[in-house]
Amino acid sequence: MDDRRLWEYSRNNLMNAVRALGFPEELGEAIVKNLGSPKAMDRMRAYLENVKPKSAELVVDEMLAIRAEIESWKAKKESIEANGRYNEILNEGLLNYDAEDEIC
Repeated sequence: MDDRRLWEYSRNNLMNAVRALGFPEELGEAIVKNLGSPKAMDRMRAYLENVKPKSAELVVDEMLAIRAEIESWKAKKESIEANGRYNEILNEGLLNYDAEDEIC
């Protein structure tokens, strides 16, 4: 399945789960927009189907928790990459450091 089809599939499944719980479609659209990836949407759908939250506040709270986890993961990956580059500079010295490799 290509990326676009996977995204549409995950979006449709999430929207169906939102509708099945009786929440407005606008809430589902906002969740899709904020999560943005098929994996995150699938995770949110699983939460909705298993927990069956009764209020929109609980749904939004879970969406924010998923986003926070994604952001934390991205920050960790960036930190690991930056640490690797820093160690490379320490091991090879600044004289061997190529200006094109500069960290922005």
